[in-house]
Amino acid sequence: MPQFAATASLSSAREAQDLVRQESLEIAQGLKRQDVGLLDALIVRYQHRLLRYLLYLTSNREQAEDLFQEVWMRVLLRGGQFNGKARFDTWLFTVARNLVIDLRRKRTMSSLDEMFEASGEDDRNSGIEIAADGPTPFDQCASGEDRDRLTSALLRMEPLYREVLVLRFHEDLSLEEIATVTKAPLSTVKSRLYRGLASMKPKLAEMAFPERTA
Repeated sequence: MPQFAATASLSSAREAQDLVRQESLEIAQGLKRQDVGLLDALIVRYQHRLLRYLLYLTSNREQAEDLFQEVWMRVLLRGGQFNGKARFDTWLFTVARNLVIDLRRKRTMSSLDEMFEASGEDDRNSGIEIAADGPTPFDQCASGEDRDRLTSALLRMEPLYREVLVLRFHEDLSLEEIATVTKAPLSTVKSRLYRGLASMKPKLAEMAFPERTA
């Protein structure tokens, strides 16, 4: 019986992967045709996730909303570059990240990593409201005030680690997919993930028990 269950589970996982691949290819074909109906459907499906990612990446609502519009314009104009070999959301986050890099380059920084390394007070919690579209894997272990503390802790974290945590636990991307989005080696992604989790623990403790850190 256990062997049968394992075989059934493996078969189900393969079917799910096949469905994802088929959907990705259909999206790729639609974007090549510049199918406006498909674009509208993609915006509805991914708008909350994309805006949330941009908010966490920039810590600035106005900037995130401007970039949000620009990302979808880029998808419309250059959607033919998506070949369907990866999940669409992985490609979408890559487009968004590249636009953030372009914006930062105009401000004399040559990469997103430099933006992270130069981060300061602008990357701390500024009272922005993070877009939501139902509970994420990161939220499922918390609710109410706990969820607010998680968001606050992320916004106070070094953006270099924040991005990996958001992509892994909010967007449920695999480590390999995160490496694709960030253009970083898999070992670097793992290091940032572990360091981000370690960095988050004292921040959560500080917010849960502020009297102990006073």
